[in-house]
Amino acid sequence: MDLVLGALLIMLMRMSDVTIGTFRMILVVQSKKYMAATAGFFEVLIWIFAMRYIVDHMDQTINLIGYAAGFAIGNLLGIFLEEKVAMGYVQLNLISQKHSVEIVEELRAARFGVTVIPAEGFEGHINLVMVIIKRKNLTKVRKLIEMIDPDVFITIQHSRPFRGFIHASRK
Repeated sequence: MDLVLGALLIMLMRMSDVTIGTFRMILVVQSKKYMAATAGFFEVLIWIFAMRYIVDHMDQTINLIGYAAGFAIGNLLGIFLEEKVAMGYVQLNLISQKHSVEIVEELRAARFGVTVIPAEGFEGHINLVMVIIKRKNLTKVRKLIEMIDPDVFITIQHSRPFRGFIHASRK
């Protein structure tokens, strides 16, 4: 029984430190330096306790399995947590063959800032539609766009505004 509890303890510690570590990486990318440093402190503290216990009980294979399982589950939990928090901004670039005007009108009606750039595609004139939004609005904006044009070409990239005004920040 003690073997199983020890492995579970290791797994829980690894789940915790890897979850925090995954989230800390997002904080670093978002330039949230103080939050990242705080998360890093707790991540390493938990990791040190886990490693101390593992080194003392390395002769038990079940502990090594608990360590590996905790690492895997921690990655999943970290990604899940990051998706729920949805910090920061993303930039959507849209190309619609026939519906760019309607997409722009709907996005503006929903109070999202939109930039339209005339472009030339394989079949002639198109509009490149750019929208920078808070990540927490991504699902809502994608649904709005895809209701108008299910075949729209969308790229999404992380965006870190440096200066200026983002229309959607008024929402």
